[in-house]
Amino acid sequence: MNKPSELKLDTVPCWIGGKPVAPAGRMGEVYNPATGQVTKRVPYCDATAVDSAVKAASAAYPGWRDASILRRARVMQKYLQLLQAHQKDIARLITAEHGKTLPDAMGSVQRGIEVVEFACGIPQLLKGEYSENVGTAVDTHSVRQPVGVCAGITPFNFPAMVPMWMYPVAIACGNTFILKPSEKVPSASILMAELFKQAGLPDGVFNVVHGDKATVDALLAHPGIAAVSFVGSTPIAKSIYETCARNGKRVQALGGAKNHAVVLPDADLEFAADALIGAAYGSAGERCMAISAVVAVGAAADPLVKLLEKKARAIKVGPGDQDGVEMGPLVTGQHRDKVAGYIDKGKTEGAKAVLDGGKPPLQEGFFLGTTLFDHVKPEMSVYRDEIFGPVLVVLRVQTLEEAIALVNKNPYANGTAIFTESGGAARRFENEVQVGMVGINVPIPVPVAFYSFGGWKNSLFGDLHMHGVEGVKFYTRTKVITTRWPHQDTPAPGLNMPTLG
Repeated sequence: MNKPSELKLDTVPCWIGGKPVAPAGRMGEVYNPATGQVTKRVPYCDATAVDSAVKAASAAYPGWRDASILRRARVMQKYLQLLQAHQKDIARLITAEHGKTLPDAMGSVQRGIEVVEFACGIPQLLKGEYSENVGTAVDTHSVRQPVGVCAGITPFNFPAMVPMWMYPVAIACGNTFILKPSEKVPSASILMAELFKQAGLPDGVFNVVHGDKATVDALLAHPGIAAVSFVGSTPIAKSIYETCARNGKRVQALGGAKNHAVVLPDADLEFAADALIGAAYGSAGERCMAISAVVAVGAAADPLVKLLEKKARAIKVGPGDQDGVEMGPLVTGQHRDKVAGYIDKGKTEGAKAVLDGGKPPLQEGFFLGTTLFDHVKPEMSVYRDEIFGPVLVVLRVQTLEEAIALVNKNPYANGTAIFTESGGAARRFENEVQVGMVGINVPIPVPVAFYSFGGWKNSLFGDLHMHGVEGVKFYTRTKVITTRWPHQDTPAPGLNMPTLG
């Protein structure tokens, strides 16, 4: 395997104060997962580099906070146009560094762009409330004000979409922002920063730093950062939530998932199987909203498993930039080996390997095939753990009641779905299931940008979800103002508790 010493590699810069910066110090390697080759280097920012980004964001904050709300909206509108014009450029960078297919990458960028569209409506979203004469000649109104310098820490699986859940809303609200993307997929964030500058965003309002845990720790500890958004695994999400709380920061930390799809006997099984194949194996299963567990109810089980096997076996695996490829590689060799270990463990634990994708279908790159397990039990590791790979497990129950109980017992609660033609069953499911996002005959119920994204239980630490109106609430603080303009004959308040009337 080629190493940086053997090749002349480009360095992906940071973006601080409106320009590319390459801090000295430790460097990391960026791979092309389809070839297994190192393609670029990326700096790992230390506390000094993080501090320079915070200083740039802090210096830009007063001017951006005080910019008219229409100016902020117009910058967003211009940015939207530039993102649309360069959507394929961003998608190519994602495919080259993550491995997902180009159409999949294009779709994920589009979902991020839709959050920018939502942020263009910020003048309407930041409206407060007003009440006249809450007391005699006393009026009360509320305003939403930005919180200050915000930070976003994002995962490798969506290098554009997940950051765009965060920074467009934060910046439209009048905050400045520091993005720490995954060091595995750093390039898309720099292109998005360059486009934001072209859109007229003042220098320092949006900054990008790269790195690993040391960089994250520096962000969490910095007193100049007021709010932190995170998407990643549950243990790290919990740790970030606790650390931010200790340091007095506002925090929303989205964790892991084990998303279930319940399939009832009355469902259109052909339709359900097609939907589940895309939800399980799209992006090689590296999605926090991937369906990784199917709960087959009663007579649905046998025919559903046969359909899933047939369709999973037919998936074309290969480099994400090749025409006709449906599933690309996993992001790193280390992650591929971890997923392969789960496949071996599932067989050891007694799950039936209907389809075993543990042997790489291609010699180069970080590939696995599709894996399907049947007769999986809740105590098995392939069910308990978030595998984050192309592994789909099937559990069997006899009733909808059992299915709901199984879903609710799981500590993760990001997304779930039910396939049925019964409105009554669907209504019961959506009301009783304890999960943040629910699909009815929709396998991946990712909300549109004007609704919020977020799970329950161990899938979310914090009170507010991402994007939508809850995103606006997270990136602003409410201030309530009570006003009286007294005349000379108005008696002054006394020493008692003031009352209105």
